[in-house]
Amino acid sequence: MTYKLIDSGNQHKLEQFADFLIVRPCSQAVWKPLLPSWDKAHATFSREPGSRWSGKLPPSWVVACEGLKFKISATDFGHLGLFPEHAMVWKWMQEKIRPKDKVLNLFAYSGGATLAAAQAGAEVCHVDASKPVVAWARENAALNGLEKAPIRWIIDDGIKFLKREVRRGVRYDGIILDPPTFGRGNKGEVFKIERDLSELLELCKELLSSNPRFLILTSHTPGYTPLVMHHLMEQTIQRPHIESGEMVIAGPKALPCGTFARWHA
Repeated sequence: MTYKLIDSGNQHKLEQFADFLIVRPCSQAVWKPLLPSWDKAHATFSREPGSRWSGKLPPSWVVACEGLKFKISATDFGHLGLFPEHAMVWKWMQEKIRPKDKVLNLFAYSGGATLAAAQAGAEVCHVDASKPVVAWARENAALNGLEKAPIRWIIDDGIKFLKREVRRGVRYDGIILDPPTFGRGNKGEVFKIERDLSELLELCKELLSSNPRFLILTSHTPGYTPLVMHHLMEQTIQRPHIESGEMVIAGPKALPCGTFARWHA
C-alpha cells in the first residue's frame, strides 16, 4: 500500500504506487537505469506524441506515503495526486508546529501539507483554485481520519485570497506555498510565476503572526534553483535561519524533483 521509487534513468522514473508499477517522465534523470528492464510496469505516461497513458490502471486506489494516505488517480497531465518529494518538507514542518498554530497552505493541491500540519495539531487553511482538487483533498482528509480536523477548505485565487486576508487582519503562524509556473484562478485569473511570485511572497510576509514559526516556498519551475529560491526568501523575510535546497525522493539513486527555500524562527 506504500509509495516507493524503484529506479530512475533515461529521463524517466519507475515508481511503485501500492500494487502498481508506473513509468513517468523525469527530465532530471539523465543517468542510466540500474535495472535492466522496466517491462513489468502496469502503466506508462508519455508526453510524446501528446500526453497519454498506456497500460491499465483502476480509476483510483489508495497509497501511503510518510504516514499519510492518499487517493491516487491518473490525470491527463501525468500527475497521480501525490508529489512524494514534498514529504521531506512535511516532516520538517511538523517539527516546527506547535499545537493550535494557524497554518496556511496555498496552492494546496491534494492536501499533503494540509494533512501533515493537521496531524501535528495545527489549525489549517487549505487554499486552491480548483474545486475538484479541493474535493480530492477532502477525500484524503477522510482517508486519514481528519475529516473533523480544524481545516478551512477554500476555493479561491491565491493572490486575491491573500489580499482579503490582509484586509481582514488575519494572521498565520506558518505558511507553505507551492506556486505553479502558470495557472488560472477559479474565475480565470492568470498566475505567472516570473511576474507574480514576489508580490505573493510579500503578501505572505504581511500575513505572518507576531510570533511566526516558518515560511516555506517550493517550486518545480525550471530555472528556480536553490540559490534563486534562497535569494527570493531572503529578500522577502529579511531574517536569519533561511535554508534552501533540492526536494529529493529517496531511492536507489536519490532523485531531485524541484527546489525549496524555507525560513524558521
